[in-house]
Amino acid sequence: MKMIAAATAAALALCLGLTPPVFAQSTSRPASREQPSADLDSTRAAAERGDAEAQFNLAVAYENGQGIPRDLAQAAAWYRRAADQGQANAQYALGRIYATGHGAPQDQAQAAAWLRKAADQNHARAQYNLGVMYANGLGVAQDDAQAAAWYRKAADQGNMAGQYNLGVVLATGKSVPQNYTEAVSWFRKAAEQGAADAQYNLGVLLANGKGTAADSAEAVLWLRKAADQGHDKAREALREVEAGSTTSR
Repeated sequence: MKMIAAATAAALALCLGLTPPVFAQSTSRPASREQPSADLDSTRAAAERGDAEAQFNLAVAYENGQGIPRDLAQAAAWYRRAADQGQANAQYALGRIYATGHGAPQDQAQAAAWLRKAADQNHARAQYNLGVMYANGLGVAQDDAQAAAWYRKAADQGNMAGQYNLGVVLATGKSVPQNYTEAVSWFRKAAEQGAADAQYNLGVLLANGKGTAADSAEAVLWLRKAADQGHDKAREALREVEAGSTTSR
């Protein structure tokens, strides 16, 4: 049967913690770590001539130690030169550097400013992380409505963390009208990308019949996926749902 025992459903609660900043490191084509390649030499020459893409790629090489010794200060300097020319990936990278303090002194206001520049160019990770900064008042005035708006922009581009956080915002009704049906939709999108908290929340909503028809079989499927990733609450919920399904037959 798809319906589960009411007592079991009532015992399940959503996990409503927002995902923190997710700053993925920049990457480009790898080069040998032992010595600069001819390709790297040509990249440097183009960067010094003012080519923004080359400046970004040279920054990545310095940050990752690709073909040259790792040098975070040089990476930050080349990201800055590319970012000043409007290169969105470099703007995001510079925002990440200021947010984490890896390569430059930590400065949340600078981080938010550079993330905003990249976000305005539809850089999904920048949009998500800018949303987190608004949610936490990091470098900007705390503003839940702005956070939700940036999560949605990132989520619309398929950003998993943005999809999850938007689901949380919709489930809690914080700064937006509470909407469990839409929350289910966004949790599902994030769950399909492997987000364990989203898999857990989707399972709970399916078990409780909130925002969707109650379906213990599908609830078990998603709770098991989360549990397989080490999600402790999902393990507990899985036992409850399976027990409730058994007693309701």
